[in-house]
Amino acid sequence: MHTLLFATNNKNKVAEIQSLVGPDFKIITLSEAGIDIDIPEPHDTLQENALEKASVIFSMTQQNCFSEDTGLEITALKDAPGVKSARYAGEGRDFQANIDKVLLNLKDIENRTAQFRTVICLLWKHANNKLQTYYFEGICKGHIAHVMQGEKGFGYDPIFIPEGSDKSFAQMNMEEKNEFSHRQKAVTKLFEFLSSL
Repeated sequence: MHTLLFATNNKNKVAEIQSLVGPDFKIITLSEAGIDIDIPEPHDTLQENALEKASVIFSMTQQNCFSEDTGLEITALKDAPGVKSARYAGEGRDFQANIDKVLLNLKDIENRTAQFRTVICLLWKHANNKLQTYYFEGICKGHIAHVMQGEKGFGYDPIFIPEGSDKSFAQMNMEEKNEFSHRQKAVTKLFEFLSSL
């Protein structure tokens, strides 16, 4: 079994990713590795933020690790909240406030198309000690509901309805969500790559 350090303490993301990777990989969180830091996300792109998080953790541990950054991109809001998704309504990362702000900004707007986009950054040290950086992207297209629906999930899940479904992410169990999930698409690419090494 391979262990891989995931540069997050978000238990929801860890559970979602562990459910996708199967028994060959064990995902270690920062807290399990004894690391208790909040890594800044100062950049303007998901890719740069993912690299920032992975680089900080690799420099501390010298262990193969990956990180991800995910944004909700809403067409009518010029792809906002995007890279600022977790802090759309302020630095407190209050997702109810974030959802309220999205719904307010989309009030009376007919075009509610949106997509979730995940970028994973993997820092991998090869047998020759050469450190390389790899990126994997996953996108889930859908639209924003007019009201919150469902109790499951986290973040913007109660207002995001993926293409091909009439349920929000928050109305789906993990198995259903994984059929559509942007994170699942990126994680699948990551672990296909790792399995090929």
